Amino acid sequence: MTTVAVALSDWLAKLETISSKEIDLGLDRVVRVLERLALPRAARVFHIAGTNGKGSTVAMLESLLRHNGFRVGCYTSPHILRFNERIRIDGVEVPDEDIIAAFEQIEALRDGEALTYFEFGTLAALLVFAKARVDTLVLEVGLGGRLDAVNAVEPTAGIITNIALDHCEWLGDNIAAIAVEKAGIMRSEKPVIFSAREMPPAIIDRAAETGAKLLAAGRDFDWHAEGDTWSWRGATHSFEGLARPSLAGEHQLANASGVLALIEAAGLEGLLKPGTISASLQRVRLEGRLQKISANGNWIVDVAHNPDAARVLAAALRADAHAGQTVAILGMLDDKDVEGVVAHLAGEVDHWIAVAADSQRAIGADELGRRVANASNAACLVADSLVAAMDRAQELTNADDRVLVTGSFYLVGPALNQLYSRR
Repeated sequence: MTTVAVALSDWLAKLETISSKEIDLGLDRVVRVLERLALPRAARVFHIAGTNGKGSTVAMLESLLRHNGFRVGCYTSPHILRFNERIRIDGVEVPDEDIIAAFEQIEALRDGEALTYFEFGTLAALLVFAKARVDTLVLEVGLGGRLDAVNAVEPTAGIITNIALDHCEWLGDNIAAIAVEKAGIMRSEKPVIFSAREMPPAIIDRAAETGAKLLAAGRDFDWHAEGDTWSWRGATHSFEGLARPSLAGEHQLANASGVLALIEAAGLEGLLKPGTISASLQRVRLEGRLQKISANGNWIVDVAHNPDAARVLAAALRADAHAGQTVAILGMLDDKDVEGVVAHLAGEVDHWIAVAADSQRAIGADELGRRVANASNAACLVADSLVAAMDRAQELTNADDRVLVTGSFYLVGPALNQLYSRR
């Protein structure tokens, strides 16, 4: 009898049906399946949590570790163009066949556990990394920290990038409650870095309760921008004249600083050499983060999807001087703070176009357009498709203008596909 191979796309569709809930926070299911998999432990495991900047932090840490000869497995979410982006070994996306093989093995051992899409993907990544015998895991927390599937793996150390209001339906509607969830990655006697200079008191309290070794930006380490370079100081090291990260935006210095603090705290001080730091941060590439593309116009795509990320995006737009106007194509999910995002961006946007993002949880274009118009006190066009929105944006712009696409991973990904095909 011939076995018919199941395509990755079919597997991904199946994963959406196993659990009745898209998000079902809790570690019990993942822990039980992990025990059945009996995977060997990697030499080092780093958890990356926080509201914004996790993907950038993972990419910088990955680059620095790889530059020093470590064999690194990275797990991130969500993806922008392909599911394979979520699982990388030494900077290379894992091929379909390896992911499918992991899915098949997990399915054989699942024994009725109603794993969510994210939990199944997390387990698959861990299995792929174990088979490849990577020595270092860099695991991005998907949602929160305390009950996220990634937290089923014991970390060596971790980073919390920052705390802001997002995913309030699951994490709580205030900074203190969200901070407690993010702090769930803390472990007794193990380092945890807080990368932002503004730290909620709940982080300090949780570190004291757990016995984690908390290292805080502005207190235990710090950084300063110096024109085209930047400087960093830690507990035992300090550097000046470092090359800026290749990722655009002043906020990336906070992410890079947190990475250096983690390396120092994790006992890997030998990696902290100025030339190595500059070279590794300069080679980082990450789609959808203040990414500029020339494709029959000047385009900027950014995955900002909450007010804090929009604030950072607005600052970057102001710093990026241009002669013309800015047209924004916005698509967001139904659990996001549309008004908060628009409030930060309104001063930088001359024309708005609303469109539905590519997700079942997307806000409809008409409803989004109404909310954008009310929040910005300006007209907002409504497009019935992304292609129509992009075409309309091109009609509204000339060579001096720019088009911003933002609001969701589920808008930026399809937009990038369109832009790449138009170049």
